[in-house]
Amino acid sequence: MKDIGPDQLTIQPGNPSRLGAHFDGNGVNFALFSEHASRVSLCLFTEDGAREFTRMALPERNGSVWHGYVPGLKPGTLYGFRVDGPFAPERGHRFNANKLLLDPYTRELHGRVNHDPAILGYLPNSPYGDLSFSEVDSAPHVPKSVVSDPDSFSPDAVTLGRRWDGTFIYEAHVRGATMLHPDIPDDVKGTYDGLSSQPILDHLTRLGVTAVEILPVHAFTSEGALRARSMRNYWGYNTLGFFAPEPRYFGPSGVFGFRAMVDRFHAAGIEVILDVVYNHSAESDHLGPTLSFRGIDNASYYLLLDGQPRYYVNDTGTGNTLKVRHPFVLRMVMDSLRFWVQCMGVDGFRFDLATTLAREAHGFETGGGFLDALRQDPVLAGVKLIAEPWDVGPGGYQLGRFPPEFSEWNDRYRDTVRKFWRGDGHSAQDMGSALLGSADLFDTKGRQAWSSVNFVASHDGFTLADTTRYLQRHNAANGEDNRDGHHSNYSDNFGVEGDSDDPEINAARHQRMRNMLATVFLSQGTPMLLAGDEGGNSQNGNNNAYCQDNPVSWIDWTKLDSDLVAFTAALSGFRARHPVLNQNRFLHGAKRADGHPDVEWRAMDGSPLNWRDPGLSSLCLILRGCAECVAGNAMSDVVLLAFNREYEDRELQLPPSGQKIWRQEIDTSTAAQTAREITTSATRIPANSVAAFVLHQPSAE
Repeated sequence: MKDIGPDQLTIQPGNPSRLGAHFDGNGVNFALFSEHASRVSLCLFTEDGAREFTRMALPERNGSVWHGYVPGLKPGTLYGFRVDGPFAPERGHRFNANKLLLDPYTRELHGRVNHDPAILGYLPNSPYGDLSFSEVDSAPHVPKSVVSDPDSFSPDAVTLGRRWDGTFIYEAHVRGATMLHPDIPDDVKGTYDGLSSQPILDHLTRLGVTAVEILPVHAFTSEGALRARSMRNYWGYNTLGFFAPEPRYFGPSGVFGFRAMVDRFHAAGIEVILDVVYNHSAESDHLGPTLSFRGIDNASYYLLLDGQPRYYVNDTGTGNTLKVRHPFVLRMVMDSLRFWVQCMGVDGFRFDLATTLAREAHGFETGGGFLDALRQDPVLAGVKLIAEPWDVGPGGYQLGRFPPEFSEWNDRYRDTVRKFWRGDGHSAQDMGSALLGSADLFDTKGRQAWSSVNFVASHDGFTLADTTRYLQRHNAANGEDNRDGHHSNYSDNFGVEGDSDDPEINAARHQRMRNMLATVFLSQGTPMLLAGDEGGNSQNGNNNAYCQDNPVSWIDWTKLDSDLVAFTAALSGFRARHPVLNQNRFLHGAKRADGHPDVEWRAMDGSPLNWRDPGLSSLCLILRGCAECVAGNAMSDVVLLAFNREYEDRELQLPPSGQKIWRQEIDTSTAAQTAREITTSATRIPANSVAAFVLHQPSAE
């Protein structure tokens, strides 16, 4: 195709069926949804994005889709939209053609947001505030959309399709996991290339990780309040574009680095799960910038307050809430999800503030539009779906109420495990539920035991190490006078806040970490580990490091405890070897065909466990294959778990083993794990420890 000059460009009616910009070999088709616009203009820019050299109105409209086709236009073209319509904030409309708008469907961004007053649709110094109208052109201060080469994002990706049972999730940040790794080359640190580099792959393989859950990589920008404090958004929960990979993570491979990262993970047998933020956008509240959705069609893209459409519903706590119940907004979300699966090879999604996405006009609805669309979609049927089952809106806490296709982040599990090992009263009873996959929450409508994503630490809150080092949050560095972050951490500092040079305190802290790690890996459900927790990584007590793009949040690999890493790998290996720890069905103590119950609770002395004991602090359980499934009846694997929270050693009476013998394979009282056969009817369980035993054939000796 020959080059064509700007003066030779023409535009004609296009095809409204596919939104975004698409090159067909001869030109580019543009299509944009806007229900309330009066005119949509396509703006084309020079290669450096500095100058708008032509502006053409999209000539045709089918319903709410405006479209046009430009013959001769090539991939790599920089563009944006300007949308005319009523500027009437009191009626929910904020059209302003002086503001260049990002295409919601763009696969690539050129440039970044410069937080200049020009990006506001109003005059910031006007006495009328957001009711005033800005005539300043925002184009020099906003990123441009890029026409993608269709070969660059071909829908030919193949997901791994691993089963849920056996899944071990590792939650990581692209920059945080790579910036301080001594064996990663400097030119790929903090990039997609770095996250999938051989040192990281080797580490994850050693740990037995089967899925990496990556904090948001959709293109995002920092909030104005953060920039005013000379900070920037680190976590990424402030999305600007739902199809474009975040450019700050580009390495030598550029935009292609993301797909290459996924391919390298897949080659190592590791799935990629994206943390996605479809509940709000980077445009904030009524005083926020006009970057895309607000200027395209504010009243369609956002939930506005009934009777006061000048203001936004704020169920997310971020200033705005996307109106996912709108057909075209829902379509955008579904198109985005399919893009990341089909073109990028992503194996699953963790939905941030998923309650927001499932809230209809009357409240949370398991049969609402968004959840129904996900459940029936043939492309998404084979990927992993994880809900963060809460938000700050009315009725926002919905743990255990998502459909059977979903697993859910189980914060109740996190708090229960922390409370139990801290020594809180009455926590042993909750611990019993947690160890069996929180069946009281999830065993409904055919849901399976993997529905509970079990963790004791995530990116949001204290790290595992900090739960043993700090009683109070230490978030002063965030610039919010230490008011931000979780209040209730259920943590313990063992008498000293922060670092200690007392060997007894440090030994107790390490044992507490081993206990909590063991609890996660020995529980029914899906284990999740925060990157760095396997080696005791600390954030110095910061439990809300969303704005700390620096060593506070980055993993210092040179400081990780190698013994704790080895211990974590041993736990993961133990879990992988024993299918009774990875069962799909919930265990309720029903008798199997062999006459044994699938789960059996015992006291240390072998008597039935007294759940009514308010001082209960030690418990044991025997796990066998579930009685409700054929495979469970045939499963010969038997594991005995003992949890001793008391401050003195306890004698454990072992159940009769018949022709077999009990072998201890896990002992959290020490970092080094060495299996030993138990030839007596009883054995010692050290104070404040967890032990795991396997029933097996005795050795030839």
